[in-house]
Amino acid sequence: MPLNLDPNITNPDEFYDELIRAHEGLTKDQSDAYNARLILVLCNEIGDRDVLRAALEAAK
Repeated sequence: MPLNLDPNITNPDEFYDELIRAHEGLTKDQSDAYNARLILVLCNEIGDRDVLRAALEAAK
């Protein structure tokens, strides 16, 4: 499965607001840890190593 880099989130502004609210009240270290856990949860959801490898490259 190729990596989808096209916009694919329903109501992206609403999602962004949810993401920002999830960080409210967190310290910088807590926010960084939250992001790391979220990344791992989403990587687990994707599961496909080829897609994950492509995402690592795209993020560079």
